[in-house]
Amino acid sequence: MTREPTAVLDKLLHLSSLMASDLGRFEQESGLTTARTHVLWTLGHAGPVTQQALASALEVTPRNVTGLVDGLVASGHVTREPHPTDRRATLVTPTELGERTIRDLRESHTDLARQLFGDVPDRRLAAFESTLDETIATFLRLMEETT
Repeated sequence: MTREPTAVLDKLLHLSSLMASDLGRFEQESGLTTARTHVLWTLGHAGPVTQQALASALEVTPRNVTGLVDGLVASGHVTREPHPTDRRATLVTPTELGERTIRDLRESHTDLARQLFGDVPDRRLAAFESTLDETIATFLRLMEETT
C-alpha cells in the first residue's frame, strides 16, 4: 500500500493543531505564556542561570529574556539574585512557586509521554522517532534554504 505524502502531512498538521490547542488550554489555566513556560522548563534543567545564559539556551535576544524574566518575577515564579562571582551579573532563580511549577511541568510531560507512547512497542517507537528526526532535519534544511 502506497502512502500519499500529503495524507501524512495532514495528519502531522492535525497533531500540531491538537498540541497547540492543549498548549492554549494550559496557558489559560496556568496564566503562563508558552515562552515563560519555556524559561521555567530551561531553569528546571539548568538551575539558576544568568539572563545571558538563558538567552543563549532559548535562542532569543537578551532583551527578549529580560521581558520574559520580568513577567516571571511579577508572577512570583523567579527572582533575580546576585551572581556569587560576577558582580555585573544576576542569576535567575526559581522561587518556591517556580520550583512547584517546574515539578508540575515535568510530571505532566512524563504523564503525557506515557499516555501517548507507553503502549507502543519499542521497535515501532524507535521507527517513529527516527522518522520524526529525519522530518525535523529536512524541515530545518528547507527553512534555511528559504532565508
